[in-house]
Amino acid sequence: MSKVSILGLHLPTDPRWVNLAAISLEEVLTDHAFCEQKAATSCISLIQRYPEKDRLVQELAPIVTEEWGHFRQVLAEMRKRGFTLGRQRKDMYVNALMAHQEKGGDPQSVLLDRLLIFALIEARSCERFRLLSEGLEDEYLREFYRKFMISEAGHYRLFIDLANEYIPEDKVKARWQEWLTIEAEIINNLEVRGDRMH
Repeated sequence: MSKVSILGLHLPTDPRWVNLAAISLEEVLTDHAFCEQKAATSCISLIQRYPEKDRLVQELAPIVTEEWGHFRQVLAEMRKRGFTLGRQRKDMYVNALMAHQEKGGDPQSVLLDRLLIFALIEARSCERFRLLSEGLEDEYLREFYRKFMISEAGHYRLFIDLANEYIPEDKVKARWQEWLTIEAEIINNLEVRGDRMH
């Protein structure tokens, strides 16, 4: 079984991406920093929206701290290399995912899509951290991203587990399969760019 299929993703990242990222380190590190920031604020927004869901609150609260710590780690690495944090750019990947989410209507379906979108983002990020940890020539950065990969590996599974906590498992499973197909199509249609994580 491939590492991609372990994560559940249907389409692996184009292998050219790592080479492009290697020549755009300042840009990809900037994008990575903002991805970590957005991961923290997304967890905060879920806690704010669903404070009555105790397991969700308890599980996501430490993730907020962890993701913000990752943001600071990436900033420190950039500073060490003489890089500066650039401006946040539109995330075409995340925006494409969001365009397919359930809007309004059944609150259960809205929650399900939110959790599964976050699961997909985490799974794809983890896959790309693995590629960077294996494909970069810079030995220090390979280890840097290997640590991120290990740290982030369980996050996508946590969002699926939270979905199963509040929504019937058969509904979660069916929608997850739909999302995997949607995500693969999005990845297939996106330009391969080395200046961003997704």
